[in-house]
Amino acid sequence: MTAESSTEGLQPPRTLDGQLCFALYSANLAMGKVYRQLLAKLDLTYPQYLVMLVLWERDGITVSELGERLFLDSATLTPLLKRLQTAGLVARTRSTLDERQVIVTLTDEGRALQSKAGDVPTGVFCASGCDVETLVSLKRQLEMLRGNLADSAGS
Repeated sequence: MTAESSTEGLQPPRTLDGQLCFALYSANLAMGKVYRQLLAKLDLTYPQYLVMLVLWERDGITVSELGERLFLDSATLTPLLKRLQTAGLVARTRSTLDERQVIVTLTDEGRALQSKAGDVPTGVFCASGCDVETLVSLKRQLEMLRGNLADSAGS
């Protein structure tokens, strides 16, 4: 069944509350408020936290690899990395193999921050008011939606 044949006869919603994009947008705003509260004690913004999560998974990656992982371009990522470097959490160095590439590594302070950030996922889970199975299912569905939309947009 194609997307076109599965929607025959259906009229798309015309109200704000009927829009999937608004449900995602407003949920993102609410999620952002929760993260702001949880990350304040770490002195991190949400995008900075995402960068740190990637580096805690795999330290010493290129800026381009980091951008691919976070779906961010270098123009967005570079100021984030500069602020994290100024805060003493990461270091940026040119690759010795290809000086066009910049390698991002955690400092000792950046590594130490990982244990301080351990309560963040639990805080988000508690704030959601959902059980684990619901959140795992929702995450899976959102990843599928993201993939479908990226495929549709040709990216």
